[in-house]
Amino acid sequence: MRSSNPVFSRRGFSRDNGYAGFNTAPQAGYAQGNPYAQNPYAQQGVQYGAPPQAPATTGRMTMDDVIVRSALTLGTVAVGAVLAWTLLPVSPTSYALAFGAGLVAMVLGLVQSFKRTPSPALILGYAAFEGIFLGVISEVYNSRWSGAPFQAVLGTMAVSAATLLIYKAGWIRVTARYARIGTAIALAFVLVLAVNLLLVAFGVAEHGGLRSFGPLGAIVGIIAIVLGAFFLTLDFKQIEDGITYGAPRNEAWLAAFGLTMTLVWIYVEMLRLVAIFSNND
Repeated sequence: MRSSNPVFSRRGFSRDNGYAGFNTAPQAGYAQGNPYAQNPYAQQGVQYGAPPQAPATTGRMTMDDVIVRSALTLGTVAVGAVLAWTLLPVSPTSYALAFGAGLVAMVLGLVQSFKRTPSPALILGYAAFEGIFLGVISEVYNSRWSGAPFQAVLGTMAVSAATLLIYKAGWIRVTARYARIGTAIALAFVLVLAVNLLLVAFGVAEHGGLRSFGPLGAIVGIIAIVLGAFFLTLDFKQIEDGITYGAPRNEAWLAAFGLTMTLVWIYVEMLRLVAIFSNND
C-alpha cells in the first residue's frame, strides 16, 4: 500500500495494529513469527528480533529531529514568502515569477520524491521556491481581500492542531483500510479537478467551474482541506512508525518535507476559502 504523500513512497513501516506501510512483505532473513519481521530498517544495524535501540545513542530519528528540520523547512518557506511579498509588487511580471517559482518547486519536489535518500539541499530549495510562489499569490489575494493570508495562516494552524489532537487522542486509527479509502478519494478528487481544469481551459466550464468563488467552490475547498487533514494523519503515522522502528536520523528531512507539502496544500485551499467567504459578506 502506498501513502498519499510522495515523499514516503520509498519507505515502509508496519505496526501490530494492522497498518502497513509500502513494503508489507517481510524482508529476506526475517523470521515469520517475529514481531519485528517487517522492520524496514533492521538491515541498517538493528539486530533481527530485537527492539529498536535508543535513538539518542544510535543516530536514529527522534521527534526532536523531526521538529527541528520541519522548523527549518517551514521557516525557509516563510522567509521566501515574506521576501516575495515585500520585493515583488502585484504585476504581470510577479505572476510570471510566481508561476516559474511554483514550477521549479514542483520539479525539485518530484526529484526528491524519487530519490532513495533525502537531500537537504533539494528540500530546502523546494521550500524556498514554494515560499516565493506563496508570497506572490498571498499578496494578490491580500490586495483584493485584505487580511485573507493572515486568516488562512490561522486556519491552517487550527486545522493542523485539531488534526494532531484528534490523532493523538486515538479518535482516528490509521489502518490500511483507512489509508486505502482516503487515498482513493484523494485520487478521485484530483482527477475531477484535472478534468475541471481542462473544461475551463477550453471554455466549456465558465467562471472556474468547480473552482469558482461561489458556493460550489466553497464546498470543493472544504473537501480539499479535509483531504489535507487526512494527509496529515498519514504523515503523523509515518513519523511515529519511523521513530518506533529506528529510522536513520536523516529520514527526519523526509518527514519535514512531507509535512511542508501537506501544510502548503491546506494553506492554499484555506486562502481560497477565505476569499470565497469574503465575497459572500
